[in-house]
Amino acid sequence: MVYKDMTIEELVEKYPQTIRPLSEMGVNCVVCGEPLWGTIEENIESKGLTDLDGIITKLNEIISG
Repeated sequence: MVYKDMTIEELVEKYPQTIRPLSEMGVNCVVCGEPLWGTIEENIESKGLTDLDGIITKLNEIISG
């Protein structure tokens, strides 16, 4: 399960299938070398995105298949 207070590093380590969707949503450009610091919530906010709950829901849908 994905939670807003998980670190990005923890998320992609546990659920590597989220890397591409994260990049597509503009949350974190993991593949282009952007640092993996902070929580999912912090990264969403730093990108100026406002739909935290929607992104978390989408990530949980992705990991549940």
